[in-house]
Amino acid sequence: MQITPVTPEALARTLEKMRAARPLVHCLTNEVVQEITANVLLAAGASPAMVVAMDEAPGFARIAGGVLVNVGTPVPECLAVMQACAKAANEAGRPWVLDPVAAGVMPWRDGEIRRLLALKPAVIRGNASEILALAGAGKGGKGVDSTDSSAAAVDSARELAHRTGSVVCVTGETDYATDGSRVLSVSGGSVMTTLVVGTGCSLSALVAAFAAVESDRTLAAVAACALAKRAASLAARTAKGPGSFHNEYLDALYAIQPADFLREAL
Repeated sequence: MQITPVTPEALARTLEKMRAARPLVHCLTNEVVQEITANVLLAAGASPAMVVAMDEAPGFARIAGGVLVNVGTPVPECLAVMQACAKAANEAGRPWVLDPVAAGVMPWRDGEIRRLLALKPAVIRGNASEILALAGAGKGGKGVDSTDSSAAAVDSARELAHRTGSVVCVTGETDYATDGSRVLSVSGGSVMTTLVVGTGCSLSALVAAFAAVESDRTLAAVAACALAKRAASLAARTAKGPGSFHNEYLDALYAIQPADFLREAL
């Protein structure tokens, strides 16, 4: 299996496309991370929306550029809306991203995630333990935190991509995205991201933003990861701790330009 680092030229081109389109991203996400998810999308150059009522959410999914489904705090009513939005997005040809938070931890949650998987997300974005659990090769992590390395989940990510038809993006110290055949990777970032709630969940929203404008969904996923990693690396240089890192991270997402990927390899 060959793992290919994504090229700076591809990253610059994809970020430029996303910024030019400013895609509308419909976020069905958990209660803990709504604010940071919206702020990350705005800072990166996309447009967030959080429409959750069954009477309007599926219709909104049809007109959004991309849709995020994050199962971090699932309740039956919200899951029904998520399923309806996933179906509506598919019918309208809109890419939707599944973030299978804490997959492998609780049987009821796993059953609901399987129902969403059956609706064919364009991209599945999770940490290593979540991806291993979805592929049937692991038992989940420590709550929402991974106990496995991203490198250890690459083979399972490829198998899951083959089985589902989705691009699978597994994130960690190095991030990988695969359609089951090729595997693209990007490294960098900062461990500080693990100390701020919502950095992973908001990354899934970024994946939806890039997938809204880039038909190569493997590239879209890894480009979103590259932007987040570069922003985290820049933020960590001046942050004094998790609180200031949060603000510096948003500022870095805003400041990074496509040409920055060409000037300095990640």
